[in-house]
Amino acid sequence: MKFSKEAAFPGNEKWENAIKRESELYKRESDVRSEFGRDYTRIIHSMAYRRLKHKTQVFFSPKSDHICTRIEHVGHVESVSYTIASHLGLNTELTRAISLAHDLGHAPFGHAGEDVLDKICREHSLESFWHEKNGLHMIDDVELLEDDKNFRRNMDLTYGVRDGVISHCGEVDEKSITPRSDASDLYTFSKASDFSPYTWEACVVKIADKISYLGRDLEDALMLKILTRDQLSKLVSILKADEKLKDVSLENINNTVLISEFIIDVCKNSSPETGIALSDERAYLMKLIKDFNGRYIYSNYRLEGYKEFASVALNKIFQTLFMAYDREKTAEKIAEFSEIYPFMSSFLHWIEQYWDLDRGKEASRLKNRVIYFVGQSEADYAKAVIDYISGMSDQYLENVYRSIINF
Repeated sequence: MKFSKEAAFPGNEKWENAIKRESELYKRESDVRSEFGRDYTRIIHSMAYRRLKHKTQVFFSPKSDHICTRIEHVGHVESVSYTIASHLGLNTELTRAISLAHDLGHAPFGHAGEDVLDKICREHSLESFWHEKNGLHMIDDVELLEDDKNFRRNMDLTYGVRDGVISHCGEVDEKSITPRSDASDLYTFSKASDFSPYTWEACVVKIADKISYLGRDLEDALMLKILTRDQLSKLVSILKADEKLKDVSLENINNTVLISEFIIDVCKNSSPETGIALSDERAYLMKLIKDFNGRYIYSNYRLEGYKEFASVALNKIFQTLFMAYDREKTAEKIAEFSEIYPFMSSFLHWIEQYWDLDRGKEASRLKNRVIYFVGQSEADYAKAVIDYISGMSDQYLENVYRSIINF
């Protein structure tokens, strides 16, 4: 297999860095899982992963069960990356773990929600919000799991998975992806795609992400009939220009064939010398589809209403939570506001796990890091509010907003 010497397995020069953890959750002597296998199960047991089933992929709160949500998307990425990695001889356990974790930092309402939270962060002099960086923060600091003694601890995933999360950006146009050589401090990344991934496996996930969302977003748009016949004709013209897709028509635009052709192309054209790569023809086709989706799907008028709602709801919830800040007396202030806004009691229970004030009734069970020094910093409290909101599902956020504005 082409990448057998480059794969993240014992003996590879990157192996020790790839499996490195900051600390340990716990490890059974009889555990039969690999390091990346252990990460995989931690991810699927996390609350952040469970909430993906109610987070927007592209279309907000779809009534149809057949429209993609964020949890389906990460499953598609897992499937595509597994096929490519298996064919190339790479570590499929690592691609599986990265795939399931790569979007844990997404805000409710998809990229629209991400844009709103980024604007709020800038207004409060916080670092910009981008979901790849937020994903790393979620798995490093926010998500907690119980160990074998019932203590709640940080997830402490391997460097290889953590790197795959922050470096997965699928929005950039790249014909070929090759890994970087050094195990950089991941918190030095200042923007999406600031650095290439560290492992070949993470490179596979990065290209699998784009293959997965471009094809499925098209399928959903067709199912929801948001494209006009003229727009569909333009899409057909784009696809028919490819020799393998020349038989496509308005009646038989086939997402399965499209995704399959991209996967096969990556498998054929990738090598340690060329990188995880598409052919020139398929890279151009991918760019044309991405541009088409951006113009006719992601900017579609029918999505504007939910984008406007996302802005109003996210800002209102942030403002409501933020007005409870009162340094060392913040807990008392939140409890006071809870009489008017009952959801704030849930926020208090959540933030008590992470701040420097009284950590609540479960303090004896908490072994995780303190990350918000609320008694000293208004900015830390603002960051906590952003983190809490970013973890919400679309439906929960909508319910919270309704509870604020209803009497």
